[in-house]
Amino acid sequence: MSHITRVENLAVSLAKQEKMAALDVVTIRAAVLLHDISDDKLTDDVAAAKQEVVRILSETVRSGEARTVILDTIENMSYSKNLKEKNELTAIGKIVQDADRLDAIGAIGIARTFYYGGSKGHAMYDDSQPFNPEEMDEATYRSSANVVNHFYEKLLRLESMMNTEAGKKMARERTIFMEEFLNQLALEIKGEK
Repeated sequence: MSHITRVENLAVSLAKQEKMAALDVVTIRAAVLLHDISDDKLTDDVAAAKQEVVRILSETVRSGEARTVILDTIENMSYSKNLKEKNELTAIGKIVQDADRLDAIGAIGIARTFYYGGSKGHAMYDDSQPFNPEEMDEATYRSSANVVNHFYEKLLRLESMMNTEAGKKMARERTIFMEEFLNQLALEIKGEK
């Protein structure tokens, strides 16, 4: 839930900076609250989780247009779904995607990456080369088991994928922080510092 809270706070901040209408902010918040329910990293039954999202929306969101935007955002915003071809999102979807991606980078992104990698038994680092991001598909992306390589395969690339001006600015700051961390880590691994 802490991830959802951070993404919600980021999304509301981005929406304000992008001068989104108050009703759009409500839709953004709903999309954020539901965006990870059907994430294949978090559920074994993606189809059932998607049906749960549809049920929740049908019971809580009156506007059919808003439900459509929320479902489209959830279905098309993930990094893995955009590896081969970029899915075009609505303005609301772009805010949610930027907020979610911002939570994957910077200090919190570093912590999340090592925490997740450790929970899956992934190596912290090794001598293998990162996958070439241009050649990765969803299966290759999911097969990576090296935490440091994940920064090069995905996290350092997120800055260039931001949709909003506010998101780009925040991503620049967070990316610089990650680059400094990785440089320090490399020196420590080599015993040079």
